[in-house]
Amino acid sequence: MDSFESVDLLECPCCGGAGIIEDEGGWCVYIQCLDCGAHTAAIPYETEEGRLEAARTGAMNWNARKVIRPGPGE
Repeated sequence: MDSFESVDLLECPCCGGAGIIEDEGGWCVYIQCLDCGAHTAAIPYETEEGRLEAARTGAMNWNARKVIRPGPGE
């Protein structure tokens, strides 16, 4: 599996916390805040080669502040 070390993430647009790249069972990746839970939409991939590209796309969305902010009860 490719490492995500080369993917740069800005701080969370909602709370300023740290973001992390999550791999969801080998079919998609998304970026999530470790503090407030804000996250990007899932970016699907089908191959190992597509995994890093999906992470870069997710990071681009995160860094552009395109996130879903969880509310009460989520």
